[in-house]
Amino acid sequence: MSKKPTSFKILLWLITAASVAIPLPCAAGEDLPALHTGDVILFQGDSITDGGRQKTGSDYNHIMGQSYAYILAAMIGALHPERNLTFINRGVGGNRVTDLAARWQADTLDLKPNFLSILIGINDTLFATESVEQYQQVYDKLLADTISALPNTKIVLGEPFLLPVGNHKAHYAAELDELKKRQAVVAMLAEKYHLPLVRYQEAFDEACRKAPPEFWSWDGVHPHYAGHGLMVLEWLKTVRQFWPQG
Repeated sequence: MSKKPTSFKILLWLITAASVAIPLPCAAGEDLPALHTGDVILFQGDSITDGGRQKTGSDYNHIMGQSYAYILAAMIGALHPERNLTFINRGVGGNRVTDLAARWQADTLDLKPNFLSILIGINDTLFATESVEQYQQVYDKLLADTISALPNTKIVLGEPFLLPVGNHKAHYAAELDELKKRQAVVAMLAEKYHLPLVRYQEAFDEACRKAPPEFWSWDGVHPHYAGHGLMVLEWLKTVRQFWPQG
């Protein structure tokens, strides 16, 4: 018999864990008060957010991709149908922060999100063409421009992460040391702009004490379904703690 959990068991685990993070009943509207009726929730980033999404079309099963963004949209949408929330995924595989900057107007500001979640930095680390200082400068400007153009938009920053899987096993310590420089930048920006920081690296490090890294990610960068589920739980916990009253 295989020791790997079935999809059904994973689903049961996620629902059970989510029931702790998201108190039911939700009809009272007390959960996730940061999200209001009619809000547009936008997810930005690289392939981890992209999740193989279809770039055109209207089928939400495809245009939201297969990532934590899709799971969040499904879970929050099911728990709060009365809020009529709209979820948008604009993650693009291979993107670095400079790529975000090049499409920020059309893919972020023009969409006028009420809620913006950003995860960027792993490609800036593994395929760096810009320095850490440039990563900081560009990311800082994106946030400053967004806050200026959309002052009422709530912004969540995600910490880039890496696991010792596949090609990243042999040089994991060195790669993680380099990534930590970008993680520190994101933490600094979260503090500078008083934004919540989803500490994905910490969550995965803790999770790897319960199951091997290969359980959570198939290549060290891209999560398995359980890894995306873990990201969902960490995202929800962070958002609820940062905006307990909306």
